[in-house]
Amino acid sequence: MQLRKTRKIHIGKLVIGGDSPIAVQSMAATQTQDLTATARQIEVLEKANADIIRIAVDNEKDIEALKILREKFPDSTWSVDLQENYKLAPLVAPWVDKIRYNPGHLFHLEKDKSIREKVQFIVEAARENQCALRIGVNCGSVDPDYKEKYKNDSTEAMVRCAVDHCQMLDEMNFENYCVSLKDSDSDKVIDANRRFAAERPDVPLHLGVTEAGLPPEGIIKTRIAFEQLISAGIGDTIRVSLTLPNDDKGQEIDVGRELLKDISEGRFRSVPENFLDGLNIIACPSCSRVENDKFVDLAQDVRKMTEYAEKYKLTIAVMGCRVNGPGETDDADLGLWCGPTRVNLKKGTETLGSFSYEEILKELKKEVDQMILEKFEALELN
Repeated sequence: MQLRKTRKIHIGKLVIGGDSPIAVQSMAATQTQDLTATARQIEVLEKANADIIRIAVDNEKDIEALKILREKFPDSTWSVDLQENYKLAPLVAPWVDKIRYNPGHLFHLEKDKSIREKVQFIVEAARENQCALRIGVNCGSVDPDYKEKYKNDSTEAMVRCAVDHCQMLDEMNFENYCVSLKDSDSDKVIDANRRFAAERPDVPLHLGVTEAGLPPEGIIKTRIAFEQLISAGIGDTIRVSLTLPNDDKGQEIDVGRELLKDISEGRFRSVPENFLDGLNIIACPSCSRVENDKFVDLAQDVRKMTEYAEKYKLTIAVMGCRVNGPGETDDADLGLWCGPTRVNLKKGTETLGSFSYEEILKELKKEVDQMILEKFEALELN
Protein backbone atom coordinates (compact mmCIF):
# COMPACT_ATOMS: atom_id res chain seq x y z
CA MET A 1 0.00 0.00 0.00
CA GLN A 2 1.47 3.32 -1.07
CA LEU A 3 0.76 6.41 1.01
CA ARG A 4 -1.66 8.99 -0.34
CA LYS A 5 -0.06 12.35 -1.11
CA THR A 6 -3.08 14.61 -1.60
CA ARG A 7 -3.82 17.70 0.44
CA LYS A 8 -6.63 17.64 2.98
CA ILE A 9 -9.97 19.29 2.30
CA HIS A 10 -12.95 19.92 4.56
CA ILE A 11 -16.49 18.75 3.76
CA GLY A 12 -18.42 20.10 6.71
CA LYS A 13 -16.95 18.33 9.75
CA LEU A 14 -15.45 15.59 7.56
CA VAL A 15 -11.83 15.76 6.40
CA ILE A 16 -10.64 13.81 3.36
CA GLY A 17 -7.24 13.57 1.73
CA GLY A 18 -3.75 12.93 3.01
CA ASP A 19 -3.72 10.46 5.87
CA SER A 20 -7.45 10.86 6.62
CA PRO A 21 -9.54 7.68 6.44
CA ILE A 22 -11.01 7.04 3.00
CA ALA A 23 -14.62 8.26 3.17
CA VAL A 24 -17.48 6.13 1.84
CA GLN A 25 -20.47 7.80 0.25
CA SER A 26 -23.68 7.14 -1.65
CA MET A 27 -26.59 9.18 -2.95
CA ALA A 28 -30.32 9.39 -2.53
CA ALA A 29 -31.93 7.79 -5.58
CA THR A 30 -35.34 9.41 -5.04
CA GLN A 31 -37.03 12.51 -6.40
CA THR A 32 -35.88 15.15 -3.91
CA GLN A 33 -39.34 16.73 -3.75
CA ASP A 34 -40.79 13.43 -2.54
CA LEU A 35 -40.03 14.25 1.08
CA THR A 36 -41.18 10.93 2.51
CA ALA A 37 -39.18 8.81 0.08
CA THR A 38 -36.07 11.00 0.27
CA ALA A 39 -36.16 11.12 4.08
CA ARG A 40 -36.44 7.33 4.08
CA GLN A 41 -33.46 7.10 1.72
CA ILE A 42 -31.36 9.36 3.96
CA GLU A 43 -32.32 7.24 6.99
CA VAL A 44 -31.23 4.08 5.17
CA LEU A 45 -27.85 5.62 4.30
CA GLU A 46 -27.35 7.09 7.77
CA LYS A 47 -28.08 3.69 9.30
CA ALA A 48 -25.38 2.24 7.03
CA ASN A 49 -22.99 4.93 8.39
CA ALA A 50 -22.46 6.77 5.11
CA ASP A 51 -19.80 9.46 5.53
CA ILE A 52 -21.37 11.64 2.80
CA ILE A 53 -24.86 11.55 1.30
CA ARG A 54 -25.36 13.12 -2.10
CA ILE A 55 -28.68 14.67 -3.10
CA ALA A 56 -29.63 16.05 -6.52
CA VAL A 57 -31.35 19.34 -7.26
CA ASP A 58 -32.82 20.34 -10.59
CA ASN A 59 -34.90 23.38 -9.71
CA GLU A 60 -36.00 25.71 -6.91
CA LYS A 61 -38.74 23.31 -5.72
CA ASP A 62 -36.01 20.77 -5.05
CA ILE A 63 -34.20 23.40 -2.99
CA GLU A 64 -37.30 24.05 -0.90
CA ALA A 65 -37.46 20.30 -0.26
CA LEU A 66 -33.77 20.34 0.62
CA LYS A 67 -34.35 22.99 3.30
CA ILE A 68 -37.12 20.92 4.91
CA LEU A 69 -34.98 17.79 4.85
CA ARG A 70 -32.04 19.64 6.38
CA GLU A 71 -34.19 20.55 9.38
CA LYS A 72 -34.92 16.85 9.88
CA PHE A 73 -31.30 15.77 9.39
CA PRO A 74 -29.14 18.63 10.74
CA ASP A 75 -26.02 16.56 11.37
CA SER A 76 -25.66 14.67 8.07
CA THR A 77 -22.80 15.54 5.74
CA TRP A 78 -24.42 16.34 2.41
CA SER A 79 -23.17 16.83 -1.10
CA VAL A 80 -25.45 18.23 -3.76
CA ASP A 81 -25.39 17.57 -7.49
CA LEU A 82 -26.16 20.68 -9.54
CA GLN A 83 -27.22 18.58 -12.54
CA GLU A 84 -27.46 20.92 -15.56
CA ASN A 85 -28.28 24.13 -13.66
CA TYR A 86 -25.15 25.79 -12.30
CA LYS A 87 -27.18 28.90 -11.36
CA LEU A 88 -28.64 27.03 -8.37
CA ALA A 89 -25.25 27.02 -6.60
CA PRO A 90 -25.84 30.01 -4.24
CA LEU A 91 -29.33 28.73 -3.41
CA VAL A 92 -28.19 25.26 -2.35
CA ALA A 93 -24.85 26.17 -0.77
CA PRO A 94 -26.28 27.25 2.63
CA TRP A 95 -27.84 23.82 3.13
CA VAL A 96 -25.04 21.46 2.10
CA ASP A 97 -21.36 20.75 2.75
CA LYS A 98 -20.16 20.08 -0.78
CA ILE A 99 -21.30 20.99 -4.29
CA ARG A 100 -20.59 18.74 -7.25
CA TYR A 101 -20.59 20.27 -10.71
CA ASN A 102 -20.04 18.51 -14.00
CA PRO A 103 -17.90 20.51 -16.47
CA GLY A 104 -19.78 18.81 -19.29
CA HIS A 105 -23.05 20.40 -18.20
CA LEU A 106 -21.91 24.01 -17.91
CA PHE A 107 -22.62 24.85 -21.54
CA HIS A 108 -26.38 24.20 -21.22
CA LEU A 109 -27.40 27.56 -19.72
CA GLU A 110 -26.44 31.14 -20.64
CA LYS A 111 -24.40 30.23 -23.71
CA ASP A 112 -23.22 33.84 -23.98
CA LYS A 113 -21.18 33.43 -20.79
CA SER A 114 -17.80 31.73 -20.71
CA ILE A 115 -17.16 28.49 -18.82
CA ARG A 116 -14.75 30.39 -16.59
CA GLU A 117 -17.46 32.89 -15.62
CA LYS A 118 -19.78 30.05 -14.66
CA VAL A 119 -17.08 28.30 -12.64
CA GLN A 120 -16.35 31.60 -10.85
CA PHE A 121 -20.07 31.84 -9.99
CA ILE A 122 -20.02 28.38 -8.41
CA VAL A 123 -16.74 29.04 -6.59
CA GLU A 124 -18.03 32.24 -4.99
CA ALA A 125 -21.17 30.46 -3.77
CA ALA A 126 -19.01 27.71 -2.25
CA ARG A 127 -16.54 30.16 -0.73
CA GLU A 128 -19.25 32.29 0.87
CA ASN A 129 -20.89 29.25 2.48
CA GLN A 130 -17.71 27.31 3.33
CA CYS A 131 -18.61 24.45 0.99
CA ALA A 132 -16.22 22.07 -0.67
CA LEU A 133 -16.46 21.50 -4.42
CA ARG A 134 -16.16 18.36 -6.54
CA ILE A 135 -15.23 18.65 -10.19
CA GLY A 136 -17.12 15.60 -11.45
CA VAL A 137 -16.05 14.49 -14.93
CA ASN A 138 -18.19 11.68 -16.35
CA CYS A 139 -17.50 9.65 -19.49
CA GLY A 140 -21.12 10.01 -20.64
CA SER A 141 -21.16 13.81 -20.52
CA VAL A 142 -17.68 15.07 -21.36
CA ASP A 143 -17.47 18.76 -22.29
CA PRO A 144 -18.06 18.81 -26.09
CA ASP A 145 -14.94 20.93 -26.71
CA TYR A 146 -12.69 18.35 -25.05
CA LYS A 147 -14.55 15.48 -26.69
CA GLU A 148 -13.84 16.99 -30.09
CA LYS A 149 -10.24 17.95 -29.36
CA TYR A 150 -9.34 14.48 -28.04
CA LYS A 151 -11.71 12.39 -30.12
CA ASN A 152 -9.10 9.65 -30.52
CA ASP A 153 -8.51 9.35 -26.77
CA SER A 154 -11.67 9.68 -24.67
CA THR A 155 -9.71 9.13 -21.45
CA GLU A 156 -7.40 12.03 -22.20
CA ALA A 157 -10.44 14.24 -22.88
CA MET A 158 -11.63 13.55 -19.32
CA VAL A 159 -8.20 14.09 -17.77
CA ARG A 160 -7.46 17.34 -19.63
CA CYS A 161 -10.88 18.72 -18.71
CA ALA A 162 -10.32 17.92 -15.04
CA VAL A 163 -6.80 19.37 -15.01
CA ASP A 164 -7.96 22.57 -16.68
CA HIS A 165 -10.79 23.04 -14.19
CA CYS A 166 -8.36 22.49 -11.32
CA GLN A 167 -6.19 25.24 -12.74
CA MET A 168 -9.20 27.56 -12.89
CA LEU A 169 -10.03 26.92 -9.23
CA ASP A 170 -6.38 27.40 -8.25
CA GLU A 171 -6.29 30.74 -10.07
CA MET A 172 -9.42 31.74 -8.16
CA ASN A 173 -7.59 30.92 -4.89
CA PHE A 174 -10.04 28.14 -4.04
CA GLU A 175 -8.37 24.98 -2.74
CA ASN A 176 -11.18 23.16 -0.96
CA TYR A 177 -12.01 20.86 -3.87
CA CYS A 178 -11.65 17.30 -5.10
CA VAL A 179 -12.02 15.62 -8.49
CA SER A 180 -13.70 12.52 -9.88
CA LEU A 181 -13.12 10.86 -13.25
CA LYS A 182 -15.69 8.14 -13.81
CA ASP A 183 -16.41 5.58 -16.50
CA SER A 184 -18.40 2.35 -16.63
CA ASP A 185 -15.21 0.55 -17.78
CA SER A 186 -12.96 -0.38 -14.85
CA ASP A 187 -9.81 -0.16 -16.98
CA LYS A 188 -10.66 3.37 -18.13
CA VAL A 189 -11.31 4.44 -14.53
CA ILE A 190 -7.89 3.10 -13.56
CA ASP A 191 -6.18 4.76 -16.54
CA ALA A 192 -7.88 8.15 -16.09
CA ASN A 193 -7.17 8.37 -12.37
CA ARG A 194 -3.56 7.26 -12.79
CA ARG A 195 -2.98 9.91 -15.46
CA PHE A 196 -4.61 12.62 -13.37
CA ALA A 197 -2.81 11.65 -10.15
CA ALA A 198 0.53 11.72 -11.96
CA GLU A 199 -0.11 15.31 -13.03
CA ARG A 200 -1.94 16.59 -9.93
CA PRO A 201 -0.86 14.41 -6.97
CA ASP A 202 -2.03 17.16 -4.60
CA VAL A 203 -5.74 16.99 -5.52
CA PRO A 204 -7.96 14.56 -3.55
CA LEU A 205 -9.77 12.04 -5.72
CA HIS A 206 -13.27 10.60 -5.45
CA LEU A 207 -13.28 7.10 -6.99
CA GLY A 208 -16.13 5.21 -8.57
CA VAL A 209 -17.05 3.00 -11.50
CA THR A 210 -20.16 4.72 -12.78
CA GLU A 211 -23.12 2.54 -13.78
CA ALA A 212 -21.28 -0.52 -12.45
CA GLY A 213 -24.63 -2.31 -12.53
CA LEU A 214 -26.13 -5.20 -10.63
CA PRO A 215 -24.39 -7.24 -7.92
CA PRO A 216 -22.23 -9.29 -8.06
CA GLU A 217 -20.81 -8.08 -11.40
CA GLY A 218 -21.05 -4.44 -10.33
CA ILE A 219 -19.09 -5.19 -7.19
CA ILE A 220 -16.40 -7.03 -9.15
CA LYS A 221 -16.01 -4.15 -11.65
CA THR A 222 -15.65 -1.72 -8.76
CA ARG A 223 -13.23 -3.98 -6.89
CA ILE A 224 -10.97 -4.16 -9.95
CA ALA A 225 -10.64 -0.37 -10.07
CA PHE A 226 -10.35 0.18 -6.33
CA GLU A 227 -7.73 -2.54 -5.79
CA GLN A 228 -5.52 -1.12 -8.53
CA LEU A 229 -5.88 2.53 -7.51
CA ILE A 230 -6.12 2.55 -3.72
CA SER A 231 -3.17 0.19 -3.33
CA ALA A 232 -1.20 2.73 -5.41
CA GLY A 233 -2.11 5.55 -3.03
CA ILE A 234 -4.85 6.96 -5.29
CA GLY A 235 -8.30 7.67 -3.85
CA ASP A 236 -9.59 9.66 -0.88
CA THR A 237 -13.33 8.96 -0.99
CA ILE A 238 -15.29 6.27 -2.80
CA ARG A 239 -18.73 5.45 -4.15
CA VAL A 240 -19.87 1.95 -5.09
CA SER A 241 -22.57 2.50 -7.74
CA LEU A 242 -24.95 -0.46 -7.74
CA THR A 243 -28.39 -0.95 -9.27
CA LEU A 244 -30.45 -1.69 -6.16
CA PRO A 245 -33.96 -1.06 -4.79
CA ASN A 246 -34.04 2.13 -2.75
CA ASP A 247 -34.36 0.37 0.62
CA ASP A 248 -31.21 -1.62 -0.16
CA LYS A 249 -29.03 1.39 -0.98
CA GLY A 250 -27.16 0.94 2.29
CA GLN A 251 -25.48 -2.05 0.63
CA GLU A 252 -23.35 0.42 -1.35
CA ILE A 253 -21.84 1.62 1.92
CA ASP A 254 -21.41 -1.92 3.29
CA VAL A 255 -19.69 -3.10 0.11
CA GLY A 256 -17.46 -0.02 0.04
CA ARG A 257 -16.26 -0.60 3.59
CA GLU A 258 -15.69 -4.29 2.90
CA LEU A 259 -13.57 -3.46 -0.16
CA LEU A 260 -11.51 -0.92 1.79
CA LYS A 261 -10.96 -3.43 4.61
CA ASP A 262 -9.85 -6.13 2.19
CA ILE A 263 -7.41 -3.78 0.45
CA SER A 264 -5.95 -2.45 3.70
CA GLU A 265 -5.44 -6.00 4.99
CA GLY A 266 -3.93 -7.24 1.73
CA ARG A 267 -6.86 -9.44 0.72
CA PHE A 268 -6.85 -8.97 -3.04
CA ARG A 269 -9.11 -11.25 -5.02
CA SER A 270 -7.73 -12.57 -8.26
CA VAL A 271 -9.62 -11.54 -11.37
CA PRO A 272 -9.88 -14.09 -14.21
CA GLU A 273 -8.25 -12.89 -17.42
CA ASN A 274 -11.47 -13.56 -19.29
CA PHE A 275 -13.66 -11.52 -16.91
CA LEU A 276 -16.03 -9.38 -19.04
CA ASP A 277 -14.92 -11.24 -22.19
CA GLY A 278 -18.52 -12.35 -22.55
CA LEU A 279 -21.78 -10.47 -22.08
CA ASN A 280 -21.35 -7.19 -20.20
CA ILE A 281 -24.44 -5.44 -18.85
CA ILE A 282 -23.90 -1.80 -17.88
CA ALA A 283 -26.65 -0.40 -15.65
CA CYS A 284 -26.73 2.91 -13.80
CA PRO A 285 -27.28 2.86 -10.01
CA SER A 286 -30.51 4.91 -10.19
CA CYS A 287 -30.81 8.43 -8.81
CA SER A 288 -33.30 11.28 -8.54
CA ARG A 289 -33.08 11.79 -12.32
CA VAL A 290 -34.82 8.46 -12.95
CA GLU A 291 -38.38 9.19 -14.05
CA ASN A 292 -39.80 5.68 -13.65
CA ASP A 293 -38.86 3.22 -10.90
CA LYS A 294 -39.58 0.35 -13.33
CA PHE A 295 -36.05 0.98 -14.56
CA VAL A 296 -34.49 -1.14 -11.78
CA ASP A 297 -36.84 -4.05 -12.49
CA LEU A 298 -36.08 -3.70 -16.20
CA ALA A 299 -32.34 -3.99 -15.56
CA GLN A 300 -32.96 -7.21 -13.61
CA ASP A 301 -35.19 -8.54 -16.40
CA VAL A 302 -32.59 -7.74 -19.07
CA ARG A 303 -29.96 -9.74 -17.21
CA LYS A 304 -32.29 -12.71 -16.79
CA MET A 305 -33.49 -12.60 -20.39
CA THR A 306 -29.94 -12.47 -21.79
CA GLU A 307 -28.51 -15.38 -19.79
CA TYR A 308 -28.53 -17.49 -22.96
CA ALA A 309 -26.07 -15.00 -24.55
CA GLU A 310 -23.50 -14.93 -21.74
CA LYS A 311 -20.67 -16.35 -23.85
CA TYR A 312 -20.91 -13.62 -26.49
CA LYS A 313 -18.81 -10.46 -26.15
CA LEU A 314 -21.67 -7.97 -26.26
CA THR A 315 -22.26 -4.86 -24.19
CA ILE A 316 -25.83 -3.92 -23.27
CA ALA A 317 -26.36 -0.62 -21.44
CA VAL A 318 -29.51 -0.01 -19.37
CA MET A 319 -29.72 3.65 -18.37
CA GLY A 320 -32.37 5.32 -16.25
CA CYS A 321 -32.48 8.93 -17.42
CA ARG A 322 -32.21 11.44 -20.24
CA VAL A 323 -29.10 13.17 -18.82
CA ASN A 324 -26.48 10.42 -19.15
CA GLY A 325 -28.61 7.83 -20.96
CA PRO A 326 -28.09 8.91 -24.57
CA GLY A 327 -24.34 9.40 -24.21
CA GLU A 328 -23.66 6.31 -22.10
CA THR A 329 -25.47 4.04 -24.55
CA ASP A 330 -23.50 5.31 -27.59
CA ASP A 331 -20.56 3.01 -26.83
CA ALA A 332 -22.68 -0.08 -26.15
CA ASP A 333 -23.65 -2.65 -28.78
CA LEU A 334 -27.24 -2.26 -27.65
CA GLY A 335 -28.59 0.37 -25.31
CA LEU A 336 -31.78 1.18 -23.45
CA TRP A 337 -32.41 4.55 -21.89
CA CYS A 338 -35.60 4.96 -19.98
CA GLY A 339 -38.17 7.73 -19.87
CA PRO A 340 -41.37 8.10 -17.85
CA THR A 341 -43.44 5.75 -20.05
CA ARG A 342 -41.18 4.67 -22.93
CA VAL A 343 -37.80 3.04 -23.34
CA ASN A 344 -35.51 4.14 -26.16
CA LEU A 345 -33.69 1.26 -27.89
CA LYS A 346 -30.36 1.96 -29.55
CA LYS A 347 -27.82 0.01 -31.59
CA GLY A 348 -24.59 1.89 -31.03
CA THR A 349 -25.37 5.50 -31.85
CA GLU A 350 -28.38 4.56 -33.99
CA THR A 351 -31.85 4.89 -32.43
CA LEU A 352 -34.04 1.91 -33.33
CA GLY A 353 -37.27 3.10 -31.73
CA SER A 354 -39.19 3.89 -28.58
CA PHE A 355 -41.14 1.11 -26.86
CA SER A 356 -43.30 0.65 -23.79
CA TYR A 357 -41.83 -1.05 -20.72
CA GLU A 358 -43.95 -4.09 -21.61
CA GLU A 359 -42.65 -4.27 -25.20
CA ILE A 360 -38.98 -3.53 -24.76
CA LEU A 361 -37.66 -6.97 -23.72
CA LYS A 362 -39.15 -8.62 -26.79
CA GLU A 363 -37.61 -5.97 -29.05
CA LEU A 364 -34.25 -6.20 -27.29
CA LYS A 365 -34.17 -9.98 -27.70
CA LYS A 366 -34.72 -9.61 -31.47
CA GLU A 367 -31.70 -7.33 -31.69
CA VAL A 368 -29.54 -9.57 -29.48
CA ASP A 369 -30.40 -12.60 -31.63
CA GLN A 370 -29.67 -10.67 -34.83
CA MET A 371 -26.35 -9.40 -33.49
CA ILE A 372 -25.28 -12.89 -32.43
CA LEU A 373 -26.16 -14.15 -35.91
CA GLU A 374 -24.29 -11.36 -37.66
CA LYS A 375 -21.24 -10.94 -35.41
CA PHE A 376 -20.53 -14.39 -34.05
CA GLU A 377 -22.26 -17.27 -35.80
CA ALA A 378 -20.99 -16.12 -39.19
CA LEU A 379 -17.46 -16.16 -37.77
CA GLU A 380 -17.97 -19.62 -36.27
CA LEU A 381 -19.17 -20.95 -39.62
CA ASN A 382 -16.06 -19.61 -41.30
